[in-house]
Amino acid sequence: MSNSTGTSTRECRDAMLGAIRASLGRGALGGEQAAELDRRLAEPRPNVVPARGRIGPAAMTNLFVAEAERVNATVERLKTVEAVPCAVAGYLRGANLPLTVRVGTDPVLSSVDWSAEPALQVKTGKAEDADTTSVATAFAGIAETGTLMLLSAPESPTTLNFLPPVHMVLLPVARIVGAYEDAWVKLRAMQTHGRMPRVVNWITGPSRTADIEQTLLLGAHGPRRLHILICDEPEG
Repeated sequence: MSNSTGTSTRECRDAMLGAIRASLGRGALGGEQAAELDRRLAEPRPNVVPARGRIGPAAMTNLFVAEAERVNATVERLKTVEAVPCAVAGYLRGANLPLTVRVGTDPVLSSVDWSAEPALQVKTGKAEDADTTSVATAFAGIAETGTLMLLSAPESPTTLNFLPPVHMVLLPVARIVGAYEDAWVKLRAMQTHGRMPRVVNWITGPSRTADIEQTLLLGAHGPRRLHILICDEPEG
């Protein structure tokens, strides 16, 4: 892979890391150091995985729901992807919010028949300032903390995760894993030739801060609401 100037991604990376080493007063890596780093990249060793992350699928789902709700996210279980439009519209109506959503175009969301809810206005692409609600698909859900793992891509712009005040995330139940290490293994297994997404976002509950007098304020740096749709339907 190369950019418009013909410089490869590896060359750009090497140049950047070389500049960092030079600023720290360090020379080029020696042969043994370089070989060790290459080995660690090729064969990453997992860190300690807590016992609460080493549980069965049903227990993982229950733990994910409990942890997500503990940090002010809301969770809804769906039997099939066909139920997504009704669930999205129902949530927005219940919160007295506009029936307008900005959605990703990844394979899971692209399979949703949004016409099942004619009142919904559905837009795709990057989120814009005027958007009030976004819908994205999670790459994984981490049971031990109720955290969502979302990847940046043309079909899943990162702006969907942070710009609209209401963030809705579709999570196929098969994507729930026990621990963070399991999610990284899952991601590495799907990447080829060392290519990774530009951004990996870890989202645990809606945006919050308690910087001022330890008073919890939601929506300080991103969405005020996080609604997770867990779909039981197996992925095709």
